[in-house]
Amino acid sequence: MDGSGGAAAVEGDLEAAEKLIMRWDSTASSAGDERMLFDGGDRSDAERFLRAVDEIRRSIREPIATGSPRRLSSSAFHSSSENAIQIAMARLEDEFRNLLLTRPNEIEVDELVDLSTLSMKSSASGEGSGDLSDAEGGGGVDGGEEHAFLSETVEGSSSSSRIRRSSMRSTRSIREIDLLPSDAVDDLRSIAERMIAAGYGRECVQVYAGARKAAVDVCLRQLGVEKHSIGEVQRLEWDALEAKIRRWIRAAKICVRIVFSSERRLCERVFDGLGIIDDAPFTETVRGAAIQLFGFAEAISIGRRSPEKLFKILDLHDTISDLLPDIAAVFLSKSAESIYTQAAEILSRLAEAVRGILSEFENAVLRDPPKTAVPGGTIHPLTRYVMNYISLISDYKPTLIELIITRPSASSRFSGDDQAAVGATPPEIEFPEAENQTPLAAHLIWIIVVLAHNLENKANLYKDTALAHLFLMNNVHYIVHKMKGSPELREMIGDEYLRKLTGKFRLSATSYQRATWVRILHCLRDEGIHVSGSFSSGVSKSMLRERFRAFNAAFEEAHKTQAIWFVPDTQLREELRISISEKLLPAYRSFLGRFRQHIESGRHPEMYIKYSVEDLEISLSDFFEGCPPSLNNRRRSH
Repeated sequence: MDGSGGAAAVEGDLEAAEKLIMRWDSTASSAGDERMLFDGGDRSDAERFLRAVDEIRRSIREPIATGSPRRLSSSAFHSSSENAIQIAMARLEDEFRNLLLTRPNEIEVDELVDLSTLSMKSSASGEGSGDLSDAEGGGGVDGGEEHAFLSETVEGSSSSSRIRRSSMRSTRSIREIDLLPSDAVDDLRSIAERMIAAGYGRECVQVYAGARKAAVDVCLRQLGVEKHSIGEVQRLEWDALEAKIRRWIRAAKICVRIVFSSERRLCERVFDGLGIIDDAPFTETVRGAAIQLFGFAEAISIGRRSPEKLFKILDLHDTISDLLPDIAAVFLSKSAESIYTQAAEILSRLAEAVRGILSEFENAVLRDPPKTAVPGGTIHPLTRYVMNYISLISDYKPTLIELIITRPSASSRFSGDDQAAVGATPPEIEFPEAENQTPLAAHLIWIIVVLAHNLENKANLYKDTALAHLFLMNNVHYIVHKMKGSPELREMIGDEYLRKLTGKFRLSATSYQRATWVRILHCLRDEGIHVSGSFSSGVSKSMLRERFRAFNAAFEEAHKTQAIWFVPDTQLREELRISISEKLLPAYRSFLGRFRQHIESGRHPEMYIKYSVEDLEISLSDFFEGCPPSLNNRRRSH
């Protein structure tokens, strides 16, 4: 075929291509409204349309052969072809949007939650596993791999897509899902390739991002991620905020490791290698959702610091720390790295908040004012609160050992407010410091030290010295019991300080017994009872009667009063009763054995010998029960 024949053939193909495109011009023909080209069924029309687009683009790019009629009117040629391309691009844009809106796989949030509990394998190596089901931490890459990986992704954010994808797959906890069927993805890529080549890349990206952004937003709503300003979050009541934090932790893991990572994968399958710079489709798709997601954690990180928030803030910190390698993997491009930067800054602020809350808690324990003595000398609510608090602290030992890096120094132990609360000058408080003690352990010991100091101030509220000692015994025993019951707490605080506390509570128990029973036992002494004289039996009956009256009165007062006192620990209560019995009963038995005949030989012996040894033993079982005794039910020895 000669040159003119070849040109005529090319011109014929071009005219046919233009006619085909014009047939699908929705503004000029109803045919375009009847169905979509890329409808998942017969693909022949779609393939012919794409070939027509390619033909017209090739004719625009390549010169027309000499002798062609169109060569003589190139401006008309270009006008006709460019018009056809514009119509084709408008059609492809509609097709692109329709695929994105009508072909997504249906994925329920419950399925994402279930998926997040599976043990997952690395897409790169096929090895390793990560478990997302742990609400306190979740799975991730090994610590050594994390640091190397993070530095690579931050420094190498401009590397090729092939390298980026390899890096992303190295994060074992990411689990990607297919958001659209493979045939729909292939069609999207075919359309994107033509639109970008024709100079309509920006329009293509806008359509893609708009459609996928809506899908991501729906997913966030289903996961319970609400739009709140920082101020709105900080004004929430703590109970409501605590529930939102729990939901956020679950949602963050699903969003980063499944939703956002799957959006990146879809974006790569559609646009990789087509000349779109710096992951623009992905960034525009998820930026708003990511900012909304991490905005909640940011509001918490800069909110008011109060002790009750510590553990949820630690949960947030652990979650973001665990997610950070995944965030770096997903948001690794230049346009998206601000999301990683935001997450890293939130993590830093949460760490600072943890340190500030711990310091505030220490000060709050010291400042808690002595108001009203707790009835019966039982365990003070502050003691329960503080020990339960530091027991929970020990549950977060790995994180807190990393975050708490300074010891409570002498200058920081008392602020100006603290001095005003406890006196003009700082109180003298012994602070045991052991070798090889971590800063976290030092803070925990300091909390117990200031608690014990505060309890001593509270003990001064009791007018009865014996009750004050019983109060200290109860509370220090509770502290020791909680420490022994938590292996983590005991290990951090150490047996040396535990022994000191044990000695402290035993000293309080001894002091209580002295304050109560020395006076009672003093009534059973022989001194002053024996007399000499020719008409005397050697015993002063009047003195003996007075001793029995004094003993009865003292014991009844102790019985009446101390039955209302309360030792909540059953074992400690029994041990204290046994200790009292071992002192009281032998002394009374001996006194009664030596002198009862002198009382019984006189008038009205029942007025003086009111109790047998068994009666006393029974009465002791009423002590420290926290309720009035039933004296009328006691046996009487007379």
